[in-house]
Order: sequence, then structure tokens, then C-alpha cells
Amino acid sequence: MPFNLLLAIALTYVAALFLIAFLADRRAQRGQGRWLSSPLVYTLSLSVYCTAWTFYGAVGYAARSGLEYLTIYLGPTLVFAGWWLILRKLVRVGRTQRITSIADLISSRYGKSTLLGVMVTLLAVLGTTPYIALQLQSVALSLGVFALPGTTGWVAADPTATGLWVAAGLAAFTILFGTRNLDANERHPGVVMAIAVEAVVKLVALIALGIFVVWGIGGGVSQTLARIDAAAHPGWELAGGRWAGLTFTSAAAILCLPRMFQVMVVENADEAHLAIAGWAFPLYLMLISLFVLPIAAMGLERLPDGANPDLFVLTLPLAEGQGALATLAFLGGFSSATSMVIVAAIALSTMVSNHIVMPLYLARRPAGATMSGDVRAAVLRARRLSIAGVLLLGYLYYRMSGGSEALASIGLISFVGVAQVLPALMGGLFWRGATRTGAAAGLGIGFAVWVYALFLPSFGPEGLISAGVLADGPAGLHWLRPQALFGIVGLDPVIHALVWSMLLNIGVFCVVSLASFPSPLERLQGAQMVNVFERTLGARGWSHGSAEAEDLLTMAQRILGPSEARALFAEEARAQGKADGLPDTTPEFLGRLERKLSGSVGAATAHAMVAQITGSAAVQVEDLLRVADEAQQIMEYSSRLEAQSDELRRTAKALRESNAKLTAISAQKDAFLSQISHELRTPMTSIRAFSEILRDHGLTAVERERYAGIVHDEAIRLTRLLDDLLDLSVLENAQVSLNLAEVRLVDLIDRAVDAASAVPGATRVEVRRDRDAEAVSLVTDADRLTQVFINLIGNAYKYCDAASPVLSVEVVADAETIRVDVIDNGPGIPPGARDIVFEKFSRLGEPGAAGGAGLGLAICREIAHRLGGRIVYLPEREGGAFRLTLPRGLGLADAAE
Repeated sequence: MPFNLLLAIALTYVAALFLIAFLADRRAQRGQGRWLSSPLVYTLSLSVYCTAWTFYGAVGYAARSGLEYLTIYLGPTLVFAGWWLILRKLVRVGRTQRITSIADLISSRYGKSTLLGVMVTLLAVLGTTPYIALQLQSVALSLGVFALPGTTGWVAADPTATGLWVAAGLAAFTILFGTRNLDANERHPGVVMAIAVEAVVKLVALIALGIFVVWGIGGGVSQTLARIDAAAHPGWELAGGRWAGLTFTSAAAILCLPRMFQVMVVENADEAHLAIAGWAFPLYLMLISLFVLPIAAMGLERLPDGANPDLFVLTLPLAEGQGALATLAFLGGFSSATSMVIVAAIALSTMVSNHIVMPLYLARRPAGATMSGDVRAAVLRARRLSIAGVLLLGYLYYRMSGGSEALASIGLISFVGVAQVLPALMGGLFWRGATRTGAAAGLGIGFAVWVYALFLPSFGPEGLISAGVLADGPAGLHWLRPQALFGIVGLDPVIHALVWSMLLNIGVFCVVSLASFPSPLERLQGAQMVNVFERTLGARGWSHGSAEAEDLLTMAQRILGPSEARALFAEEARAQGKADGLPDTTPEFLGRLERKLSGSVGAATAHAMVAQITGSAAVQVEDLLRVADEAQQIMEYSSRLEAQSDELRRTAKALRESNAKLTAISAQKDAFLSQISHELRTPMTSIRAFSEILRDHGLTAVERERYAGIVHDEAIRLTRLLDDLLDLSVLENAQVSLNLAEVRLVDLIDRAVDAASAVPGATRVEVRRDRDAEAVSLVTDADRLTQVFINLIGNAYKYCDAASPVLSVEVVADAETIRVDVIDNGPGIPPGARDIVFEKFSRLGEPGAAGGAGLGLAICREIAHRLGGRIVYLPEREGGAFRLTLPRGLGLADAAE
């Protein structure tokens, strides 16, 4: 096949993956395509374990070592066969704690430790770097086979140039589809769907090649088995210790590899999917490994001596003239490499961003979590740069090491490296006595041994460790030779590094944990994770701190974005029974907010940010009793006491608020009675005095008309006051009869503006309206609604004392409701009076000042209620601002309620 045609096919395949990822993201955003989170897609996404190592390298491994390649699959099979023991717990902990990566889990388990998060992140990056280099090398090797037909391997002038272009392309794809959101619950449906498609491609490719090898050129199953037996050589002999070590390594890798944790835990949409994956994924591994040995044996038989076994998957069909099959095999290997790199880059970028970049970013600002700037943008930028950096490290490793003759050896280096996380992980899930100090010490010693005994020697004798140190140890200390520690010789380098790193890791972890004492938060987190199936402690660990809801909202907006943060706070306020405003900063809300933020910046960083604002992160008494595992009777008794104490605190707070409100209302009532006495006495006195004058004789016609006018005006004033009192009484006792009709809002506001123009000071106020917005119809009682508008507009005329008074009427309507805001640019209502402004004994002005009896807003509230709406004061707007919300259509049944 022409090389240019192969490139065109590869590019078309990549474009198809882009399209699949794009469409899957679109459907997920629209809430469509539930199959995107189906058990089948979840199981296929787990195939990211099967990288170029298992596609190309497994055949090479089998050609060199016989059945030993099966250890790559045995470890994961054992783990998934017992999925209910470890995997189910991992997924449950991940969902309840909103875990974003394996570093996040370790950090959260051990008291949300930033140090452990950094250590696991650095280990993961360093441990995955050789694996990414392996994928780049495999793509470069496979392209080389097609670039120079007839050769047995890559002999191009600069093979690393291909690796650079592949790394750049994968970085672009990963950034595009792996950093579209931050919240862990949103996941990456586009990436997961593309990986599921790639899983099918690589499985079909290997099975097609296997069928061709067994029945096309092998002569059937029996003859193929005979060829395998004839191809056997001494290197294929089984070594029990190495088999056990490599099986353990692959089992540890399936749990600790960042990419596997990403698809297995973070991308899991339903814990029940594990029950299907428990048998379906081992079945997938069996199918993909089914023809490895026949392909290896046939390659050894039919290809010339010196041919690279890692490339038998490509060179064998090419040698048999099967160009189309070789192309399919190339796409399978390409899928294996790219899927691994994409998911690993996403997982590592999340870890680097959450545990290294963001803590440093926040530490540089003394204002911490409340500083100005968009933290959300900073997180996304950090993740994108981290993706590029991870792929650059993989490429540099490939270039510096020069590639390896055997792909499998590179994969084993990574497997042993990430396995160092296993003791801290298993101890954290199953041992409540594990401590942060022990985990850090064990992880540190295991990491150091792995780097010294396996990672650095992988660069070769002329690499980072000299040939002299490899042969004689540093400073001639033979017992410190990297591949013969403590004088133990004769072990395979991989097994040697595995044994010493894990022994020291586990030993130090256990000893230091037993010798140290966990902090309260460690004990709390340990109880939550170890006993995750027994109980969920919920939002524990926060006390009633001094946090202001406004500060928490500011922080949340920086990370989650303004709309999502406001929605979260509004939902919490409604749950607390508050129709408007911000929620109380209860321990439950702080815990919920912390879990929400952890989806974006990681659990440790989210905890630190919330703690910075609250000023504390105390643990409740009940939590300490749970962690200490005291007698059940004491726990229940303490729980009841705390519940009663919380209830008493809430009741006391409500009583204090009610008492303050009643005190204010009582004062307003006294002022009202004094004012109403004055308001009644004054017109009655005038009416009596001038009626007596009129009764006397000797008045001129002009004087009689004047005095009669005064009596008439005072009678109207007295009638208006009595009407207000009667109106309020009728409305409060639900005795009002509404005259419903369809009216235009603009006409009612016109009437109100005209009627209120007689109020003193009306002429100096500028009225701003949008008559087009007001041109909406609704079914209501026109007279009653006009009365509300007259009162609101009249109050603005009377009490707006701005230098240039402005009254704005803003109308917003939708299919069901109409919202009318009446806002002036005056001083507004003082904070202490906002809770009682709609009470019938309250007045906006001073108690002794001239004016009405203070019944206007109380009447407005009752009318709005009878019309099916509500009226509220808007403290967040400048000046005096009232909002009236009404339904577009008010039925007779509604009006009668």
C-alpha cells in the first residue's frame, strides 16, 4: 500500500474520531443519548488498558517469552472477577467524595493532604512518561514499516520526528475534548465514546489478523498448534516467581494507573455497570489475547531472522501480500496508542492542575480564595498546559532513551512505578489505622527505590546512571548497585525493583502508621471511606464558622462560573426555606459546597479554600465519636444530644428573630396608634369647629362656601383613612370580591401615574418607562392592581430625596408571569426596617412625621396575594426597589382562594 494512502486513511480515521467525540459531546449537553453512559460503552472504555504494548508488544513478548505475555491479562482479570471486593468500593468512594483522580483519592483519604496529592501526582507523571513514550514509539515504528516496505523495522533517518508530530496531534485532540468542563459529574462523554469505538477497532483488527493466521496460512487450529510447539525455545520456559510478580504488577496497575482510574472510577455513571464489566472486560481481554501466540509463532516461522517481533502484527500480513489487513492492523495499533495517551493526559493534567498548579496559584495571592480573577479560567489553562507538558515529557523520554528493542520492557517500567501507590490506596480503603505520615513515608521510599533501581537504568549505561555505578554501585558500594540492591543478584531487573520497592514501601507504611497518630480529619475521612457501605456521614467536619455567604459566593463564582454558582446558592436558599437572598452558612451547606468545588479543583484544594474563608474546619463531636468507634449507646446518645442542641440553636435563633420583629412591630404599633389618633382627631376637630361656625348666622356667602369646603375636604380625608382600615380588614379576612377582566398593563400604569401626580413632590420626579414592554395583557382586577401601583409610585414621590429624583418602572413578561419593578434612586429602606416594611403597623418615614397611617404597603401585599402574585423588597438594588410578580391569567378559582 502506498505510504501516502496510509497517511490519508489514518487522517480520515482521526477525523472520524473527532466527529464521534464532537457528536457525543453535543448529545450529552442536550441530555440525549442515554446509551452514552451505558454498560457497553463503559466496558469498552476500560479497554484503554490495552495499549500499543498489548497490541504490538504482546506479540513481541510472546515471541521472546512464550506464555508469559498472559500475565499482562491475568492481573486485571483477577481484579475484575472480584469486582465487588475492591472496584465497587473504589467507585462508591469516588462518587460520594467527588474524587477526580487517584491523587485526589489518596489526598482526601489522608486528611485531604496536599503533600500526598503532590507526591502521587509526581509519581504518576514520572511513571506514565515511559508508557507515553512507548505509544509514540509504536506509532513511529508502525509508520516506518509502511514507509520502507521490505525492511524489518524502522530505519528512517529521524524516527523521533514522527513521534513529535503524533504527540502534537494527540495534545490537540485531548485539549479540545478533555478540557471542555471542570465538574467531575459532567465527565468526558466525547472522549469516552471515541475510546469505545477505538476498542472495537483494535479488537476487530487483532481477531481478523488471528483468523487469517490460523485458517489462512496456518492450516487450521491443529496445524497452528503444531507450529507453536515447533517454535518453542528455552526462553519460553515458565518461571513461577516471575509469573507471580508480573501478575501482581498488572493487577496493581489496573487499580493505580491514572488512565484506568479515570475511566473506571471518574467516568463511571452507574455503580451497577461494574457487575457487567466484571465479566465483560475479562472476556474482552481474552478475545484480544486469543491469537497472540499463533501470530508470534507464525511470525517466527515465516519472517526472516532478525525481524522485530513487536512488528509481526504488521510485517506478517504485509509479507503475505495482505495490504488491507495490514492497514486494519495499523489502525488497531494506532487506536491502542492514541486512546491510552488521550486518557492518560486527561487524568495527569487533572492531577497536576489540582494538586500542584492550583495550590501554588492560590498561595501566591494573600487574598486566597476571594481574590479577583477567574479561577475557572486558570484551572482550564493549567490543565491544557499540563496536557501539552505531559506529552512533551513522553516525547523527550522517547528521544533520550532512543526507544527500546522490546516495547514490553517499557510498559513494565511504568507498571512497577505506579504500583507504588497500591499500599497507600489499599491501606486507605481497608485500614482505618493508616496515617498520612505512614502513607507519605511508604510512598516516598518506594518511589525512590523504583527511580534508582529501574527508571534511571532504563536510559541505558550511557544515560543518567553511568556504567560504573550500574556495575559497582555509587562510590564502590556493591550492596547499593541499582540492579543488585543489598547484594541480591540474579533477579530479573523488573522483579528486583518490584520486590525491593514494594517490601520497603509496605513495611515503612505499616510501621510509621502504627507509630503515628492520625489527625481528627484523617480519622473522619478514614471512617467515611473504610465504612463507605455502612453509612454516609454527609456534610461533616465543618462547624458554624464565621463565613459570610457573600464571600463563599464570590469564591464559587471564580471556580464554577457565575451562573452555576448562583444556581447552587439559590437552590440551597430554597432548601432552607428562604425565598430570596443567600443561604445560611450551615455545616451541611459548607460540606455540599466543598464537594461541588472538589469536582473542579480537587478535594484537597477545595477543602483549603473553604477553610480559608470560614476560618476553621473543626470536626463535630459526633464525627469524633464515630471515628473513635465508641460504644453504640454512647454514639446514639451523643447524636440525640447534638440533634437537640442544633434544634435548640435553630429555635433560639428563630425566637430571637421573631422577638426582634415583634419588638419593631410593637414600636410601629405604638407609633401607629399615636398617628391614627392624630389623623382621626384633626379632621374631626376641624369638622366640628367649622360646622359650628356655619351654624352661626352673619356669614357672607364667600365665608360660608370657604368653611363648607374645609368641612368637605376634612371629611374626605377622614373617609380615606377609614377606607384604608376597612380595605386591610377585608383583604386580611379574605372577604374581597375580585372583578376579573383582561386588561392592558400599560393602561393601569398610566392611571396610577396620573393618580399619584397629586402627591406633593410628584412634579420634580422624572419617570422612566418602556411602554413597549408594558404593552402586555393579563387577567386581573384592574382597580385593585391600580391601587398597588398608585401606592408604590406615590411612596417614591414622597420619600425619594435624591438631588435629581428618578423613578423607573421595569416590566419583564413571559408566557406565564409578569414582573414589574418600581425603583427610585433615593436612600431606600434601612436594613433594620426591611423585614417589617410590609407589616400594617410600619411606616417608611419617621413616626412623628406627617403623612399616611402606614397601611399602604400592607394593603399592597394583601392585594398581590389575592391576585395570585407576590410583592417583595429588593435589597440588592440601589435605592427603594419593589418587585411585583403576577400571573398572566388568573382564574376564578384562584381568586376565590
